[in-house]
Order: sequence, then C-alpha cells, then structure tokens
Amino acid sequence: MFGVEIWQFWAAIVITAFAGLVKGAIGFAMPMIMLSAFGSIMPATTALASLILPVLLTNIYQAFRQGPGEAWKSISRFRLHIAMVVIFMCVSAAFAQRIPQPVMYVTLGLPIVGFAIWQLSGRSLALPVQHDKPFEAITGIIGGLYGGISGIWGPPLIVYLLSAGVGKREQIRVQGVVFLIGAVVLTGAHLTSGLLNSQTLPLSFILCLPAFAGMFAGFALQDRLDVVQFRRWTLVLLILTGLNLVRRAIEIWM
Repeated sequence: MFGVEIWQFWAAIVITAFAGLVKGAIGFAMPMIMLSAFGSIMPATTALASLILPVLLTNIYQAFRQGPGEAWKSISRFRLHIAMVVIFMCVSAAFAQRIPQPVMYVTLGLPIVGFAIWQLSGRSLALPVQHDKPFEAITGIIGGLYGGISGIWGPPLIVYLLSAGVGKREQIRVQGVVFLIGAVVLTGAHLTSGLLNSQTLPLSFILCLPAFAGMFAGFALQDRLDVVQFRRWTLVLLILTGLNLVRRAIEIWM
C-alpha cells in the first residue's frame, strides 16, 4: 500500500495524528516528530516525502488562522529570516540523499538540547538590539540548510523567537508563516528531485487527514496555556526533539 507495509501505513497514521496534536498545542514540531518516528519504520527518503503535504497544508491553516493581515505583518517583520530559509533550502535540497544522516542529526540535535536546557535553568538569552538582525540571518541560514536536507527547519527559528522574547500568539503565527514558506519551497524542490513520486505523493496526501484531526484537538490545549506554560512546554519539546535526533544518529552509526 503506497509503497509501505500495512502496519507501516497505520503506524504512520497514528504518528501523524500525534504530531498534529503537538503542532496544534505548541505551534511546531510536526516534521520533527514525523521524520524521527517515520525514520524508525521506513526508508529515510520515504519518511521525508511522506511528511511534505501534511506539513504544507497544516502550515497554511496555522499561518492564516488570525487572518491574512496578521500573516503579512509577520512576513514583513521577519523577512530576513524567511529569505535566508528560502535561499538556503533551495541550495541544500539537491544534497538530501548525499549528506550522511548521523552527522546531520547530531549537529542539529546537540545545540538544540543545550539551548533549551540553558533556558529552562532560568538563565536568559535575550538578544541585544544590535545583534538581533545578524542572529536572525544566521538562524535562517541554518534552518534553510537543514530544511532542504531533512525537512526540519523549525528549531533555529524557535531558538530565535525565544531569544527575542516574542509573545505566544505572535510566535505561533510567525512559526506558521515561516514554516509555510519553507514547506512550499520544500514541496517544489522535491517534486523536482523525484522524492515526491507516484508512490510517496498519495501516502503524503492521505496523511493530511490525521494531521488536521490532531491539530484541531491541539488548538483546544493551546488556548488553555498561559505564556509561562507555553514557553516551558516549548523548551521541553525542544529538548526531547534534540535528544531524539541524537538517538537517531547513534542508531544509524551502530
């Protein structure tokens, strides 16, 4: 079925629904959850292709949930980060099947864990105004490079938004806008690369259903989280995400 076994298909349905729930509650982590879990049950290229449409369509909804006007404000404010993500995602997409996965996972996972633990310990990493734009550009470049290779471009953006002290509502909207633009680029890049094909495209489309079901359930949780809870759970999720990426690297090496 769609190039995977029946048990893999149903496992992917459950994983996608959970990823949608987390995305609805916190505003990110769908591709990270899907890729890390899918990578344990199916080939890496199939795992990456399968998440593309669920990520694209759920980000369209998240970006415009508060209206096109608010979405445009986010695009204008964070245009430098967005530009870097787009440019460097296009550059790195061509190397998606050539970069050693363990190296990719470790070099992304360890810095994420370090940042999140630092923040949870009560230490602040607030950005001085004069360093804001360079850090915005750097995180955009990093996100773009990893996005084209792995389908994961969210963590550098989350690190930037948390460091810049962006509020909960705006953070979720910005994440939706940036993730949407990255998802459009990723979709186009892998339609060209052949990663999305007659087998993987139908599977990716089917997975949109559990993705939206989970996301709508997550919205109910999101509305109940205050700013402190939202930030704490965001950091906890970053730690779990980073540790899982390191785990995947070790698993592949072994």
